[in-house]
Amino acid sequence: MPIADTLADMQRLHRAPEPDVILPLSEAARIDTAARQRVIARAGRLLDELRAAQSSGWVNRFLQEYRLNTDEGIALLSLAEAFLRVPDADTADLLIRDKLGTADWSAHAGKSDSTLVNSATWGLVVTRSLVGESGSTLKRLIGRVGEPVVRTAVGTAMRLMGQVFVMGRTIEEALERANDKDNTGFVASFDMLGEGARTKDDAERYFRSYADAIDAIGKGSKGRDHSISVKLSALHPRYETAHADTCVPELSAMLVQLAQRAARADIGLNVDAEESERLVMSLDIIAAAARAPSLSGWDQLGMAVQAYSKRCRAVIAWADAIGGETNRKIAVRLVKGAYWDSEIKRTQEAGLSAYPLYTRKAATDVSYLACARDMLAAKNIYAAFASHNALTVATLLEWAGDRRDFEFQRLHGMGDGLYEKLVRDEGYNCRIYAPVGGHRDLLAYLVRRLLENGANSSFVHQLADPNVTEEELLADPVEKIAAVRGTRHPSIPLPADLFGAVRGNSEGLDLQDAMTLEDTASAIAARADIGAAPADSTVEDVRTAIAAADAAFEGWSRTPVETRAAALDRLADLLEEHRIDLMALAVHEAGKTIGDALGEVREAADFCRYYANQARAGFAPVVLPGPTGESNTLRLEGRGVFACIAPWNFPLAIFLGQVTAALVAGNSVVAKPAPQTPRIALRAVTLAHQAGIPQDVLKLVTGGGEAGNALTADPHVMGVAFTGSTATAKAIARSLVADDARPIVPLIAETGGLNAMIVDSTALPEQVIADVMTSAFRSAGQRCSALRLLVVQEDVLDRTIEMLKGAMDTLVVGDPADPRTDVGPVIDDAAYRKLEDYRRTMQDRWLHTVAAPQGRFIAPTAIRIDRIEDLTQEWFGPILHVTTWKAGTLDETIARINRSGYGLTLGLHSRIAGRCAHTVAAARVGNLYVNRSMIGAVVGSQPFGGEGLSGTGPKAGGPHYLPRFAVERTVSIDTTSAGGNASLLSIEDVTL
Repeated sequence: MPIADTLADMQRLHRAPEPDVILPLSEAARIDTAARQRVIARAGRLLDELRAAQSSGWVNRFLQEYRLNTDEGIALLSLAEAFLRVPDADTADLLIRDKLGTADWSAHAGKSDSTLVNSATWGLVVTRSLVGESGSTLKRLIGRVGEPVVRTAVGTAMRLMGQVFVMGRTIEEALERANDKDNTGFVASFDMLGEGARTKDDAERYFRSYADAIDAIGKGSKGRDHSISVKLSALHPRYETAHADTCVPELSAMLVQLAQRAARADIGLNVDAEESERLVMSLDIIAAAARAPSLSGWDQLGMAVQAYSKRCRAVIAWADAIGGETNRKIAVRLVKGAYWDSEIKRTQEAGLSAYPLYTRKAATDVSYLACARDMLAAKNIYAAFASHNALTVATLLEWAGDRRDFEFQRLHGMGDGLYEKLVRDEGYNCRIYAPVGGHRDLLAYLVRRLLENGANSSFVHQLADPNVTEEELLADPVEKIAAVRGTRHPSIPLPADLFGAVRGNSEGLDLQDAMTLEDTASAIAARADIGAAPADSTVEDVRTAIAAADAAFEGWSRTPVETRAAALDRLADLLEEHRIDLMALAVHEAGKTIGDALGEVREAADFCRYYANQARAGFAPVVLPGPTGESNTLRLEGRGVFACIAPWNFPLAIFLGQVTAALVAGNSVVAKPAPQTPRIALRAVTLAHQAGIPQDVLKLVTGGGEAGNALTADPHVMGVAFTGSTATAKAIARSLVADDARPIVPLIAETGGLNAMIVDSTALPEQVIADVMTSAFRSAGQRCSALRLLVVQEDVLDRTIEMLKGAMDTLVVGDPADPRTDVGPVIDDAAYRKLEDYRRTMQDRWLHTVAAPQGRFIAPTAIRIDRIEDLTQEWFGPILHVTTWKAGTLDETIARINRSGYGLTLGLHSRIAGRCAHTVAAARVGNLYVNRSMIGAVVGSQPFGGEGLSGTGPKAGGPHYLPRFAVERTVSIDTTSAGGNASLLSIEDVTL
């Protein structure tokens, strides 16, 4: 198949409906009855060998006893993930207590047939008694004395787990172990541990690590056909679609250099598979290496392909085609997949049409078999089948017949026993995928591999479960898929249906797809002059708008709630229909990046649909209980004219969020956008009118403080929704009570915050830095939820700052219409002057800053401050303040943050579950984010709003928001007044 056709197939299959992709593959994976019987018989023998191997060795038995479907197994895995990176004893002890002090280890006592496992279990029982939260004074004393002993024992155990799953701490150690007599007949593919570069220094370090490992493998293989696996994301900190024009050629050059080194060392080099969004880029990079003249004649270039991907078969065809074009065999390592859960989540978050992968484990098995069959038939592929599944292996052996010109692969530390006889007695080839790195580095890798292979649906987990029969283990995946007609798993809804009856999910754009990104960016660039700004409204214009809205209120309030809600649904549809125009306005008028502009439109549509459904459910009359002969009903109705005053940082989403809530509650609305962003507001109001909102029910006024003052001071305004500064919110509040004759009206205010993120020493530094970069610098720091103060445990400050500096150096500051841009301009000249003046006054405290072009661009800057209290006001831009806290002072740290008086967002990065629960109880903030970024609240999932100086509540996008826009009215009727209680008198006698 020509390469162009394979690429076209990939594009077609990427998000195709699941049955359309898997059912054709089922035919390729099907085997006849006689072959099936032979496969079952052979798989049964492999199962016996697997079970025999797994019953030997105390580590295997330990892992069987503490599987991932037990609380204790999860506790051990969580401890392994974090313990070795904790530098301070106090936090290490807290982590041990958190993970081991609550699980029921005694339930496992004496359950294993291994004396060592039972001894380890007894050790865990004793450990719990030492570190548990409650107990006698003697027990607490023993706990304090025993903590160093426990800490040492846990550290030893974690390192032992590292030895089980990691081949060696160095490539030399790994080579020695791979060449050991216990591995006779097996070869290794060494993987230098590293989940991805966050900084340029990371990338350079990983490159040197790969280069040095290649040299060492070439010298130390001792006649064995060892190889190396390379992860492209470890070689570039911006391996992203938006940066493809730079990262692809740079990565291509690096891969060619490593491949040249591997060719000189006479070893193979395999490019690992990664997330689906990087697939096409990775093929371009691999193709560049395959076509490099300097590598002509070298036949050991390889790639990994993930069978859970809908594009897998097309990628196999591509590999065969590129091999034919370059007159070589491409070594293809077929795996079932390593990022399944994160792929699902990212697709849901992005609101895309369908998943890029299969949602059923059986579908992945079918895909694997179909693709394996293609690989065996391909002329230009050397096939490598990575699997721990006895049925899969037996099927491949059936298809291969007498052939030996392929290999099997397994992970080091897993699948022992599956391949030993095949290799040593039958002459098959097997390569062990062998991680190499320090035990601290193994953590993320270890957790991922254990989760992949320990999930309830995995063969490895099922094999260890005595409740799973051999018949179930060896069930035909083709028949499983036929039984459900290839349909998606019912527990994994499509992104559009993610929120069920709460709201429809807004449509997204796949900006990780190069064609979609290019088309979107071109369309936005072509609309630079879209929309004319309306003239500022005069005070008289404001009064006229209020009068019109006041006159229209009565009719609108009597309009059935279903009619009002349907108009919001139509508005959501129109927003998506005009998505590109609205994104262009957000980019060119508000300075938003393309990704943020898309999020703006999606959030606005989500508000529309969410409030429509909330109104349908909450604004129906409620029949209340009471004595017989009486009718009591409660209903919600609009208040009158609502003034909605929106900010410039969310000129569409917050603008329409306020407006649609007020409208669907039965109010008429006079809306005023920020003076910096009138064009997008005008377009939104025009679409609202087109959706069926009468023009006098929704009026737009524009301008600055004069128009705003006229709006809030008018006695006909029965409520105000405002998002902006705390000072302005207080001024509005004073204006609403200045006139004694004016009714008491509600103010719904959402204001800013001195938002902090607390990081302890158990947190994964790479994850912390990724979330800090997003929280502090995305949207040029111009979100009310943005991170302003990073509070790092002093024990890990140096490493955190080092990584922060490197990550900041990768930021692109510039034109928001450029897809590469991370940080665009601040909103206007006044904001620029204020931020830049402050930044310059703090220059002697800069931890780091980066270059910024001329114009309204504030260079992202990290500033060191001595104390939490030194940050006294919100700096609304890409400026991050950093300070520290001491281990053991979490309560005091949270209290100091609380005393700022603001209460909008707080972040916490910690692996200690008890610390999370403690922070939830102590923090006085509207939104607390744990082990994730602090921005991007989702309508209906993360209602947004603060307390104290950060707002009045209720939370936008939450279930309590709409009633604040309404008045409650109760009607009580005496139904007996017309001559008796007919309903009571008509009750029939019942005979028991």
